[in-house]
Amino acid sequence: MWSVTHNDIEAIAIGAGILGTGGGGSPYLGQLRMQYLLKKGYSVNIISLDELADDARTCEVGWIGAPTVGIEKIWDGREPKWAVEALERYIGHPIDALLCSEIGGGNSIAPLEAGALTGKPVVDGDAMGRAFPEMQMSTHFIDGAPCNPSAMVDEKGNAIILDHLVDSFALEHFARPLCVQMGCVGMLALPLMSGAQVKKSSVRGTLTLAKQVGEAVLRARRTKEPMMEAVLSVTDGVELFAGKLTDVQRRTADGFARGEMTCEGLGTYRGETLRIAFQNENLVAWKNDTVVACVPDLICLLETETGEPITTEQLRYGLRVTILAIPCTDKFRTEAALKIVGPAAFGYPDVTYNPLPKQAGIGIE
Repeated sequence: MWSVTHNDIEAIAIGAGILGTGGGGSPYLGQLRMQYLLKKGYSVNIISLDELADDARTCEVGWIGAPTVGIEKIWDGREPKWAVEALERYIGHPIDALLCSEIGGGNSIAPLEAGALTGKPVVDGDAMGRAFPEMQMSTHFIDGAPCNPSAMVDEKGNAIILDHLVDSFALEHFARPLCVQMGCVGMLALPLMSGAQVKKSSVRGTLTLAKQVGEAVLRARRTKEPMMEAVLSVTDGVELFAGKLTDVQRRTADGFARGEMTCEGLGTYRGETLRIAFQNENLVAWKNDTVVACVPDLICLLETETGEPITTEQLRYGLRVTILAIPCTDKFRTEAALKIVGPAAFGYPDVTYNPLPKQAGIGIE
C-alpha cells in the first residue's frame, strides 16, 4: 500500500495522459481537482491486487462522454463520491475498494478523487491498460463480469441506477444516450465485482505504471535527457513518427469526439505523412497510407519538446508532436477480445491487427 502525494498526482496525470491514447478526459483537470483535495487534507491509499480480499465488494469509478465537452463543463467536484454512494444505496452494502475503469487521462484520477472523498482504498489496476471509448471494451466484461447494477450521476446530483441489462453492449447502448442528456459527460460507478473477479480480470499495476511514465517525463525535463527514449524505456514502445499537425477534422457526435488528424513529418520523417483516425482515443495510424499501428495497441501523441500528452480535445494545427506505439495488455490479444477491441469493432474491417512485440516485465502486463 502507498499513499498518494501531491507530486504523485502530477506524474500519474502525465503518464495516464500518455497511456490514454488521446482519451479518458483531461488528465490536467483531474490533476488539479485531486491536488486540491490533498491540499484540503484529504488522502487516498493505493493497494495492490494481492492486498484485496477475495470477498471484497469493488467497483470502478470513471467518466463517460466526450472529452471535448469535459474540458468546458463546470463540475461540482463531488461526482465521484455521488456515483459510489448511489450504487451503495441501491445494493444496501458499502463498497470496500475502488478501481480505474481505464488508466487513460482523467479516468485515472476519478477513482482517486472518489477514494479521497469516501475514505476507500483504490486498487492498483484497471480494465483496459489504456483508454477505450465504449464500456464493453473492458477486460472485466470480456472475462464475464456482470454489468448490473450500475450508477450514473451528473454535476447537478441527478442519479440513475441501471438495474438489469442483458450484457455490456446493452449497457453502452442505454448509458450513452443518458450521458448525452446529462450534457455529454457523466460519472459512473460500475461494475459491482468481488475481489476475486477483480484479481482475475484486471490489468495489474497500471497506476504504478502511469506514475513511472510520468516520472520518466519529469526526470527527462530536469536532466535534459532524450524525452522519447525516457518514455519508451518504461513502456516498451516504439517511435512511429515526429512532425507537425497540419489538419484536424473533429466533431462531437453521439457522446464521442470523432475525427481524423494529419501530421507532416519533420527531421528524419520529412517528406512523409502520418494520418490517425480517432473516436475519443486514437484507433488506426497510417504512414504514407500503410497501417503502422492500430487498436488494441496504443497510439500516443506527445508534445515533442516537453513530452506532455496530447489528448483529443487539445488537437490543433501547428502542434509539434512525436507519435509512439505501445504494446497493449495480452488480455486484449485473444481472438475473443479482438472481436470487441480490434480495428473491425471500430469500423475498419480491412485493417489487420499485427501485434507489437513485447518484452516480459516492461510496460503493460
